[in-house]
Amino acid sequence: MPHFTVHITETALDRKAEEGLIRGLADAVGSVYGEYFRRLVAVDLIGIPQHRRGVGGALSGRTAPNITLSLREAAYRHPQVPDAPARLITAITDAIVGVLGEQVREQVTVGLLAVPEGRSGIGGRLA
Repeated sequence: MPHFTVHITETALDRKAEEGLIRGLADAVGSVYGEYFRRLVAVDLIGIPQHRRGVGGALSGRTAPNITLSLREAAYRHPQVPDAPARLITAITDAIVGVLGEQVREQVTVGLLAVPEGRSGIGGRLA
């Protein structure tokens, strides 16, 4: 299951932004892998109080979204999805910018985590 964890300054989150980010990230995965994968996407939004976010060793007022996508390793090198990592990073960044505005583009950090085959499970069973 594609799973996003988004760390973001709490002040950037309101109902509209939360719904937009969740929908936008699911759409980003769907734009690369298709509707079936879009329906599987889970998103956790983790708001960080502004006084607990720092950049370069100092407190920061920046939104600075840090997005991690965890997905089975094979999906990143699927033969029917050429350049999947690059396409995902672009689509994810565009989704964030579509909700929060162009001014955050240079602050968006995306990490793609690959879960090796046999290292994940659902419902207590190896998947």
